[in-house]
Amino acid sequence: MKQHLAGEQGSIVPCSKVDPTVRHAILASMKEKEQKSKETKGDFGVENPFGHTTHSFDGDEVLEIPSSLANKMGSSSKRKRKVTASTGIRAFFKGGCDTSQPTIKACLQSKEKWKNTDMAIALWFYDACIPINAVNSPFFQKAIDQIASMGHGYKSPFYHSLRVNLLRNAKRDVKLVVDSFRSTWTETGCTIMGDGWKDTRQRPLINFLVYCPKGISFIKSVDASDIVTSAENLCNLFAEIVEMVGSNNVVHLVTDNASNYKAAGSLLSERYPNICWSPCAAHCINLILKDIGEMNDVKAIVSLASTVTVFIYNHKFTLNWLRKTTGWKEIIRPGETRFATTFIALKSLHDHKDSLQSLVTSGDYKQFLRIEKGKDVKQIVLDERFWNNCLIMVRIMGPIIRLLRICDTDERPSLGYVYEGMFRAINGIKRLFRNKERLYKPYIDIISDRWDRMLRKNLHAVAYYLNPAFQYESATFCTHPEVINGLLDYIETKVDWCNPEKLSQEIGMYRERQGSFGRKLAILTSKFDRPENWWKLYGCDTPNLQKLAIRILSQTASSSGCERNWSVFERIHTKKRNRLEHQRLNDLVYVHYNLRLQHRFDHRKRSYDPIDYESIDKTEFWVIEEEQDGELNCDELEEELEELPKDDSQLVEDDESEVGEDNDIDLEAFQRRRLLDDDEDNDWLN
Repeated sequence: MKQHLAGEQGSIVPCSKVDPTVRHAILASMKEKEQKSKETKGDFGVENPFGHTTHSFDGDEVLEIPSSLANKMGSSSKRKRKVTASTGIRAFFKGGCDTSQPTIKACLQSKEKWKNTDMAIALWFYDACIPINAVNSPFFQKAIDQIASMGHGYKSPFYHSLRVNLLRNAKRDVKLVVDSFRSTWTETGCTIMGDGWKDTRQRPLINFLVYCPKGISFIKSVDASDIVTSAENLCNLFAEIVEMVGSNNVVHLVTDNASNYKAAGSLLSERYPNICWSPCAAHCINLILKDIGEMNDVKAIVSLASTVTVFIYNHKFTLNWLRKTTGWKEIIRPGETRFATTFIALKSLHDHKDSLQSLVTSGDYKQFLRIEKGKDVKQIVLDERFWNNCLIMVRIMGPIIRLLRICDTDERPSLGYVYEGMFRAINGIKRLFRNKERLYKPYIDIISDRWDRMLRKNLHAVAYYLNPAFQYESATFCTHPEVINGLLDYIETKVDWCNPEKLSQEIGMYRERQGSFGRKLAILTSKFDRPENWWKLYGCDTPNLQKLAIRILSQTASSSGCERNWSVFERIHTKKRNRLEHQRLNDLVYVHYNLRLQHRFDHRKRSYDPIDYESIDKTEFWVIEEEQDGELNCDELEEELEELPKDDSQLVEDDESEVGEDNDIDLEAFQRRRLLDDDEDNDWLN
């Protein structure tokens, strides 16, 4: 074949269609091989009359040919070329096991040999205290296959190689995976997320991640020990990350709401006019839950609930008695910094109402009536006003918890749902109290205060306006001047890549449903398709507005991904490994987090859309997610949704038919409870 391509006269006809450059390269390779092998003559020093020996043509050598030349050569040769296996880290992303045929030796191994091999792996797990679920890693079986392919005598890499050389090479290969997402950043824009924490050595670290619809990428971690975290220094730090990602690719910056971060975000927006800053929406909602949890009424209910829970879990007999009941599940207890868990704990306690009342009325509980706390617990559990107030408090928080779950998701962009979600949550609380202002006002004031001070941004108004699920729902679409003014302000200050007049005309087409926006399919799918995907399909008549909508509706509203990344740091930077220098810690986290970026995108398991904005304003018990037998598809999920009125004018005060699921609560008892003074409060249980 080489003679044929090189054009040598002899035992085969030369090819006349081969590119001269290729012919020259092959001819030079053949001559070099002849000189090295020194086999141009026979075994007895006589010229071989049959030409070159077969050793001159062994196919072990691989000749690299430029792709442009390979294409030219491919048209002249009809023979199939042998395709080599892909190399580099991308080869490890392919799913499944090694499909190569096992050797005869492997097939003939005895069961004892297999058992010893399994035991060797198991002992390594047990000795190094490796979690058993490490076998679920997509790279575990790949490692076993590679070791088996090496055959007998393979030695594992040394400590230094794993720590330095291989880590450096892995980071380089993983960086190629992250760089492959840059095309998505250019098309849909991206959000930079930043958040700070302290490690076990009390070093202040700041994590930076990049969000896009394909996934979250870890960029770097900065040790801020030597940095004064002033607004100017933080702005310079953010600007460095922006330049790494590309200033034209960044649409949104999400950080904590601390004063220095807020000032740094404003400075960055001045330096890069196309970038918007906003605080983390999930953090804002958590602060709303915190403020409501500090109200006297709520603190009183939580205190009573805590008394019951602590007593149950501090006594073995009561806990074992409850665990023996049919269908018992553990009572959820609040977390220290997750304020939503306080209300989730109230919901969990209310679920156990029947079991707890059965416990305190049983004969086995009489032994605890000698204890003062035992008597208090019995009074609390048997008091229907306590359970009524628990139920109302849980339902008040239901819309807020739903909105938190929407903003806290990484499954899909959430920026387009914050504005609508907040007002649906407010209206859900008003509906619970049957539109009685004296009852809902304390809670709505807290929500409105946080919304006005933190999340009332032009970016959220623009995302709301461009979301077709809300724009084409004329009965509930908000026509407040704040929305239009926010859109116009954003275009005037942030959009400099198109003609404003042309963009204004395209907004009119979108609003009036002209062109492709007027198609029946466009209207039908506006509520079910992801907004950014809807614009890609139906926004072809308005290219400038299409680009703007895709770049905004593809962003996230929170920096929760940064907080979840802290768990990666905690697994790597443990008490036993607290001497890791920051650069190596950064490299380990960079490889660990981004290693699964491609795998997470290729193996998404969810088959339904997690954005369920229509049920935000529902005030019945929100469900704590449990493992299901199967996932719901989009059609099944949408059939279960029930739209509730958004406009306050649609809410009828004191109309029992409007209350629906709220008939089992006693608002009058709750109202009287709120009007009690501190002295009466102490007599409530006596």
